[in-house]
Formats: sequence, structure tokens, C-alpha cells
Amino acid sequence: MRLLRSTDLALRVLMRLAVTGDDPAATPTPTTRDVAAAMDVPYTHTAKVVAELQHMGLLEARRGRGGGLALTEQGRTASVGAIVRAFEGDGDVVECEGTTPCPLRSACRLRGALRRAQEAFFASLDPITLADIVADPTGPLLLGISRPARSHRPSVAESGSASSGP
Repeated sequence: MRLLRSTDLALRVLMRLAVTGDDPAATPTPTTRDVAAAMDVPYTHTAKVVAELQHMGLLEARRGRGGGLALTEQGRTASVGAIVRAFEGDGDVVECEGTTPCPLRSACRLRGALRRAQEAFFASLDPITLADIVADPTGPLLLGISRPARSHRPSVAESGSASSGP
């Protein structure tokens, strides 16, 4: 099974906030832009995921000076399985109806087997909490993640001159 990008990003945002909240040196509270930059993902995608996580009650997002992102108590104890279900939805693993319906749909056993496998996947994640997945050695590694350095070309003003004459 392959997770949607939004599911993967949601889990990574929550993990990042879980360890940032535990680090007293991590001030100020990270913003959506900070988290997106640290994970090297587009800000717009991160903002959409943060809005959904906030709607789910897993994090708080405060605007303005002193604002930022913080996990709620519900977010700290949330089941990874519940988070993945919320982002992945209840859809079937395979599309049997669609624009070109499968000719086997009336007597197919595959659809049910895949649905059971999908539920087993979710169920295996149900007992796992955010705290479980950020325990050592993951937590310290997450704290060390920073945005990759971008190459910087000096401007004309920084390099001294546009010409290379005597």
C-alpha cells in the first residue's frame, strides 16, 4: 500500500512538532513556513495539511507575533492508524466502477480481499502513537534536520565589480 503525499506530510509535520515541543532550546514556536523549510517541502502543501490537522484537533496554529504551531494533547496521544485513516479516506484500494467498470465486479473476490488487507494495515497502526514514533533514535534526528543550504551566487555589488578590467 502506498500512502498519499498528504498523509506522509501530515505524519512528518506531527513528528516534527512532537520533538520540537519537547526541546526547551527550540524557541520560538515553529511556524508552518519553518516546518515546510525544515522538511524541504512546498509551503502551500504544508499549509493545507496543517489546516486539516488543526481541523482534526491535533495541533494549534496561532498567527502573529509569538504565533506558530503546537501539538494539542489530543495530537500527542493520537493513534497513527486514526491519522492515516483520516487522510487516506475509506475508499477502496482498487477502482471497480469508474469510467470503465471492471467486468468481474459482480463476482470478484479480489475487492474484498484487498479491503481486508487495507483494514489490517490500518489496524496495525492503531496502537502506535505519535510518542512511539518519535522515541529515540528518531526524535534527536528530527531535531537535527534543517533546510538544505541553497547555493548562493554573489551579486554584482557583493563581488565588487561587473567588469574584470585592470
